[in-house]
Amino acid sequence: MIYREIPVQMKNSSHASLILYLQDYSPDMLVQSRPMVILCPGGGYNHISVREGESEALQFLSMGCHAAVLRYTVCEKYPVQLTELAYAVKYIRKHAEEWHIDHERVVVQGSSAGGHLAASLGVCWQESWLLEAVGAVSAEEIKPNGQLLCYPVITSGEFAHKGSFAILTGGDEKLLEALSLEKRVNQDTPPAFIWHTFTDATVPVENSLLFVSALRRHNISTEFHLYPKGQHGLALASPLTAGREGSHMQKECESWTRLARTWMENL
Repeated sequence: MIYREIPVQMKNSSHASLILYLQDYSPDMLVQSRPMVILCPGGGYNHISVREGESEALQFLSMGCHAAVLRYTVCEKYPVQLTELAYAVKYIRKHAEEWHIDHERVVVQGSSAGGHLAASLGVCWQESWLLEAVGAVSAEEIKPNGQLLCYPVITSGEFAHKGSFAILTGGDEKLLEALSLEKRVNQDTPPAFIWHTFTDATVPVENSLLFVSALRRHNISTEFHLYPKGQHGLALASPLTAGREGSHMQKECESWTRLARTWMENL
């Protein structure tokens, strides 16, 4: 495995970085290029969840993918985090041949608030202001081929995770409409894999349901799994990412990574 940390070299991003976990390559191997999963951990936009970073990256690595964890800027108003993710996708696409990345399977993954970040790129990747912000010549440079969303924050409406939007808006409520992603889905939004739990008391499942409905209206290919129980922030849902007191484990939810890997194969 090749491990490397890359600073995100953008205005207002002095502390952001992209941590790469790349599979070793040999010309003798059957597999010559692999999917890349760019992980955006959760944390309510006020911190980066350790549980939803490296452990998940290594899980994807074990399933034959490359992985990267974006340690994006927190406690800052929108859109600095989105420009950092767009920069990360551009950077990875630039080095795709060097690192033996499958150009057609660059996936943005996000958990909770990180799911909002990943989905934001999914609905905004063609917008001219974002291309200008990251110095992209074409929208294809920052386009994700898929979005993999785990119990994502989506809506700023009735079922909002208010803490996330308080940080993103910086008190400017005029931003709320633009940040409610179920209203931003369009015909160019990439395919999605989404999972949530029915009993999530922190980010209600309605967030995913609203997004799935919007994707359906625009005929965007979507795989959605609703597990009957499990608290918010499960990460891998296994002992590998369990809380100190044994929390954040839900046996039936452990299947999501395997299901997501199959979904990526079919992108």
